[in-house]
Amino acid sequence: MSVLVDGDTRVLVQGITGHQGTVHTVQMLKFGSKVVAGATPGKGGSVVEGVPVFDSVEEAVARTGANATCIFVPAPFAKDALLEAVDAGIRLAVIVTEHIPFHDMLVMFHYARMKGARIIGPNCPGIAAPGQAKVGIIPNVVFRPGRVGVISRSGTLTYEIVSGIKEIGLGQSTCIGLGGDPVVGTSFVDALPLFEEDPETDALVVVGEIGGSAEEEAAEYIRTHLSKPVVAYIAGHSAPPGKRMGHAGAIIARGRGTAQSKVSALEAAGAQVARFPYEIPSLVRDALAARHAK
Repeated sequence: MSVLVDGDTRVLVQGITGHQGTVHTVQMLKFGSKVVAGATPGKGGSVVEGVPVFDSVEEAVARTGANATCIFVPAPFAKDALLEAVDAGIRLAVIVTEHIPFHDMLVMFHYARMKGARIIGPNCPGIAAPGQAKVGIIPNVVFRPGRVGVISRSGTLTYEIVSGIKEIGLGQSTCIGLGGDPVVGTSFVDALPLFEEDPETDALVVVGEIGGSAEEEAAEYIRTHLSKPVVAYIAGHSAPPGKRMGHAGAIIARGRGTAQSKVSALEAAGAQVARFPYEIPSLVRDALAARHAK
């Protein structure tokens, strides 16, 4: 079992004929994902890496049964791409695109929720369940099937930490890159229950960063609802207040969203918090050993 994607996920790529769309379609296919369609207006009838391209998402869904989409459409058109996908019946949308205007994402978020669809992203690496499916751009080589769930706000830290878990002989059930924008479609609190309910996830890694209150909210959920061990890491310990550090959401304002406030909340909830990313694999191994010893 996995979270949100599995071997039956049928992936549509919006913007498949662009460079990034084509490159990552190849990688998703190599991962084992069922990429069944692409959509680019005006390019219908063409084929990209063996994947048929349609002029509209509606046609792609009708012809191929696609039930998830990976959106590589440029930021000015991302809102229309998401609304088109949701209206066509897609219920899982991974938005890789960055620099989507704040107000566009507000519309996208609420429209998707109203229609019963889930967004992962924007400005995210996507989701992957090793041995089953990947929707997004996370490198294939870092994965190994296993029983560790990973939820992260940071793309590159995700790759490093997932790779470290693999290198010590463990693997992942599902990895979700949430994205680093101020408004994202899926938060820690949205994702944590999915892993709690997944019988093939035995432990969780939560990777956060400065800015906002998402990690403090996650800590409260972990404290009150989660039965599985959690290892966490917060990026941005050395960031000065009031400075943006990479992601649009990674800003400390008026004392809120600091690394220390997040670390304190997670530790109080019972999570093991790593000081450095390289500590995470060994902490996960110890947490799994303790869980299995009970």
